[in-house]
Amino acid sequence: MRKPIVAVVGRPNVGKSTFFNKITGKKISIVKDKPGVTRDRIYCDAEWCGKAFTLIDTGGIELKSQDEMWMHIKKQAEIAVETSDVILFMCDVKGGVTASDIEVAAMLRRSNKPIVLAVNKLDNYDESLLYDYYELGIGNPIGISCEQGKGLGDLLDEICSHFDEVSAEEEDETIKIAIVGKPNAGKSSLTNKLLGFDRTIVSGIAGTTRDAIDTPFTYNGQNFTIIDTAGIRKKKSVYEDVEYYSVVRAFGAIRRADVCLVVVDCTEGLTEQDVKILGYVHEQGKPSVVVMNKWDLVEKDTFTIEKFREKLNADLAFMDYYKSIFVSAKTGLRAEKILNIALECLENSKRRISTGTLNDLIGDAVRTTDPPTKHGRRLKIYYTVQDGVAPPTFVMFVNNQELMHFSYKRFLENTIRNAFDFSGTPIRLFIREKTEEEQ
Repeated sequence: MRKPIVAVVGRPNVGKSTFFNKITGKKISIVKDKPGVTRDRIYCDAEWCGKAFTLIDTGGIELKSQDEMWMHIKKQAEIAVETSDVILFMCDVKGGVTASDIEVAAMLRRSNKPIVLAVNKLDNYDESLLYDYYELGIGNPIGISCEQGKGLGDLLDEICSHFDEVSAEEEDETIKIAIVGKPNAGKSSLTNKLLGFDRTIVSGIAGTTRDAIDTPFTYNGQNFTIIDTAGIRKKKSVYEDVEYYSVVRAFGAIRRADVCLVVVDCTEGLTEQDVKILGYVHEQGKPSVVVMNKWDLVEKDTFTIEKFREKLNADLAFMDYYKSIFVSAKTGLRAEKILNIALECLENSKRRISTGTLNDLIGDAVRTTDPPTKHGRRLKIYYTVQDGVAPPTFVMFVNNQELMHFSYKRFLENTIRNAFDFSGTPIRLFIREKTEEEQ
């Protein structure tokens, strides 16, 4: 059976994200004493007394607000409630029972799902402070202090009591895809298009997505986790500390991903910041696809796509293995091809070459193009082995590392690429010294 899902909901700034981080043991959700920091649904697996479950952190619900962002947050919280098995409704004892609490409680009761009521920030336990919460009509309130960790055991016991007594089956190994890029390039729109539903908030307001959001899904029988990230701005443009942590998490998403989709706004073209993001993906050794988004908004003639490709080739000369696709997340143009290209890049990053085949290839290259010399000494290449995958990593044993000129090393890398399909993925070539006596 799948793991039970627990949605944490409530009005803004009652401590939902603090609880989420405390239970999962990870600083996943951004915690800030400011309403509206958590905007999307954040998922993470957790466990209590041998019972595994998935916890969802949601944005604070303001039912009466007509502000566009608060309406989006409400929609995301409603989706979390619909997909959950148990609802944790969190209130704040310092604010008492508010009109918002009463409205949210009424909405939750209509879900007909088990609801556990937690009253947070009860640092000095006083049972009399809980009496007013019975008027919410949800059941017995449980006093807790997320900050101090008080009462969390009793709360988790109550949550787990609503789970079916079955063991969650082990999940198949999933492929993690990070969607990264500048703010407002269309990352969330692309995420929603690939998933087939509105998983994340889409808005013309740059910086709408602030957390790296994991969503599992299945495509052609393969399990995936897609990670929508916050837009990565230039450092000098990041003024707000909340956004700073969002960018840090975006880079963290790249590091833990199996493959990256780097989204570029075609209407702006490939910018310096786009190149820096791609450079980071390259440095991390991740296979990637350059997704040229908003292609429907570009005025085109016969040579438009060729001009774009020329620009890409010039600016991405350091990663000339790149694969690109021109799409529109809004209209769905070519969106159905993205995952197949990503899978192709991932497969190439896991390709292994036998030692014999590799050394035959390098031997032929050395015979056609002599190795460099320095101070009367010539570079000798003894043998080459593949040391790993993702990214493909090769170790070349030579007589003297200093004799390996960077241009000849690049020639050997290109020789390997020309013989085998490593498109869409970086490769690593390390040079090691080995004396003839050790052969």
